[in-house]
Amino acid sequence: MSALTRTLYGLSAALLALPAMQGSAQEAPRPGYGPSVNIATAKKIAAGVIAECQKNKWNVAVAIVDTHGLLLYFERMEDTQTVSSAIAIDKAKAAVTYRRPTRALVDAIAKGGAGVGIMTLPGVVGSPGGVPLFSGGKVIGAVGVSGVTGDQDEQCSKAGVAAM
Repeated sequence: MSALTRTLYGLSAALLALPAMQGSAQEAPRPGYGPSVNIATAKKIAAGVIAECQKNKWNVAVAIVDTHGLLLYFERMEDTQTVSSAIAIDKAKAAVTYRRPTRALVDAIAKGGAGVGIMTLPGVVGSPGGVPLFSGGKVIGAVGVSGVTGDQDEQCSKAGVAAM
C-alpha cells in the first residue's frame, strides 16, 4: 500500500470518527487548515513552553509541527527522559492531524463506547500535551510537550501557545 493510500485511509477513518470525538454530530465542524506556522513563531512558542517548564522545574521536550504534521522545530531540556522526544513529536502530530488537543482524544477514549474505537485510528495519542495552533480561525500547526504528567505537559503547551 502506498504512503498516499495509507494517508487517505487514515484521513477517511479520522473523518468517520469526528462525531464520536466531538460527542455529537450536531457540533460545528473542525476548522480548516491555513498556511503553516513559520520558524520564527515556532521558536516563540518553544520559548514560552521552556519558560513555563523552567518556572516549575520540569524537564521536557517540545515539538512544533506544520499543518502536515512535519517537524518544524524541536527543543529538549537538559535531563529530559529520552522517550519524551518522540512522544512530544507524536503529540504535536496528533493535535494537528485531528485538529484538536490530544486531551479531546483522551476524553473520547475515557467515555468508552464508540470513543474506544478512536484508539485504533492512525496517530492517536492518548495523553494530554498536544495542542493545535490557530491563526485566523485556521489550524496552522501544533505544539507537543512531553516529560512530566499529561496535565503538566498540556499546561506547558498552552503557555507556548500564549507566547505565540
